[in-house]
Amino acid sequence: MSRPALERDEPVGRRVARWRVRRRMTQQMLADRLGKSKSWVDKVERGVRRLDRYPVVREIAEVLRVDPAVLLEPGQPSPVVAKGLDGVDGVRGALAHYHQRPARAVAADEVRRHIAHAWLTYEHAHYAQLLRALPALLDAAHATPALLVPAYRVTAGVLVKLDEPDLAWLAADRAVAAAGDPVHAGAATVSVAQALRALGRDRLALTAAVAAAGTAADVRVRGTLLLQAAMAAAGCGDHRCAGDLLDHAAALADRRMGSDDPHHTAFGPVVVLLARFLAALRLGDTDLALRHHRTAVRRDDWSLLPAERRAAHLVDAARAHLDSGDVAGAGRALADAHVIAPGEIRCRPAARTLIAEIAHRGPAAAGVARLADLIGLSRA
Repeated sequence: MSRPALERDEPVGRRVARWRVRRRMTQQMLADRLGKSKSWVDKVERGVRRLDRYPVVREIAEVLRVDPAVLLEPGQPSPVVAKGLDGVDGVRGALAHYHQRPARAVAADEVRRHIAHAWLTYEHAHYAQLLRALPALLDAAHATPALLVPAYRVTAGVLVKLDEPDLAWLAADRAVAAAGDPVHAGAATVSVAQALRALGRDRLALTAAVAAAGTAADVRVRGTLLLQAAMAAAGCGDHRCAGDLLDHAAALADRRMGSDDPHHTAFGPVVVLLARFLAALRLGDTDLALRHHRTAVRRDDWSLLPAERRAAHLVDAARAHLDSGDVAGAGRALADAHVIAPGEIRCRPAARTLIAEIAHRGPAAAGVARLADLIGLSRA
């Protein structure tokens, strides 16, 4: 029997095992990233435990960096991976040479302006442009240690977006090491929690975020840490803990806060709703997640969020629609995200995978077909 025929008849568990080996992961490594036991992974791969819930399959696929359809439907196209953006290797090199002295001295005010521009670029999802600027920015920031925290944080943020969680964690950890006070340490821990969640290390993210929230003096930073902790708790399957943390964050968000947001948290009532959406989605309650989504996008403060934040949420909403069987709704969410911030669709592997999955389910709506063409995808 030919190899393709064998793979078509291969059980889901064996496909999980095959992709795990391709990714050079042990069963323990896969288990750690999923927040499961090694025994659970072994039973899945041997077919003793069935994978009959799509959210679980999707989570495994995310860790293995494949399209969920590759695990569920043999004969589907190869995994959709975004073409490497120019600049990731440059950022990797800059992180590797952090101990070297800056190539040239740059005045602190100039570095501060460059960092402000980097955050603005990030908030508009101009990720390719940001990647090209980051190596020089990181180099210059070393001359002014107080500016290393925001420089490393924006670096970690874009690396999470581009599915480079290991590099993101490294940058976030450097931000914590550079922090000279509890406020900056708390802001840096937000990035640590984001990177750990991207790595599938939700338990560690929960512990780090809760600990930092206890000492964070800035209300926005404290609230953001509570939201990170809540989403990590949801990733661990802890409904009660996630709910309590979300309620604590909501109480902080209801306080009157000024417009100043120096740590780029965007924290407020609508962001709490977006976190409730993500927590419900991770806990498997798609209907509740979509109710939170519909409430959030109707709020007046939705339009005040950075373009990156709104578009990123719509990508997640597309996943929720797809989980509920609403393929058209998923397509509309992706098309709306592209209008708000094209970089979220063109650069993020998560968005590319969604577009491919929608396209493979049947004839795609015109908007999704256009997006597929834009990012270089086509039906097999």
